[in-house]
Amino acid sequence: MGTVVSTLFVSLDGVAEIDPAWHFPYFDDAMGDAVDEDYADTSVLVLGRVTYDSFAGAWPDREAAGGEDAAFAAQLGDVRKVVATRGQRPLGWRNVEGTTDVVATVAGLRADEAIGKVLVAGSLSVVRQLLAAGQLDELRLLVHPVLAGAGRHLVDPQAPLQPLRLVSSAAFPTGVLRLVYAPVARP
Repeated sequence: MGTVVSTLFVSLDGVAEIDPAWHFPYFDDAMGDAVDEDYADTSVLVLGRVTYDSFAGAWPDREAAGGEDAAFAAQLGDVRKVVATRGQRPLGWRNVEGTTDVVATVAGLRADEAIGKVLVAGSLSVVRQLLAAGQLDELRLLVHPVLAGAGRHLVDPQAPLQPLRLVSSAAFPTGVLRLVYAPVARP
């Protein structure tokens, strides 16, 4: 059965819409290792359309350029990608398929014995939908030591209470915290 894991970069005040001004100064080897761990052994990568367009607009070119991140770019290109989309525009990258019902698609992936890890990278709207539907097994947060203020927050203010259990935590030299949570039933 597939295990659905979300990985998000967030500010201390819960902004999950990355701003390069607060994200990149904290990206070091420790964070790179955490990201590598998140992507390792991924069977299926699930992305919202905005995140997908960002990935597809950058990673194929990086793979072709053959620079230091070409191996990671090739890994992203080779993995099966499912994109939550309402549009009919071609997706264009290899190993990609669209879905108009991401919750049902992810539920099917979770039930598939041949699927290992299903990684939801960024894609805040997808994460919110999966949390609400009980289709997320782990929420991995890389919490930056900054108050971003503006931007979309991890939790929609209208969302119901969602109890979580801390699975693991680590502090990086830059002050970034890696927090891994799993949803649990209300106490």
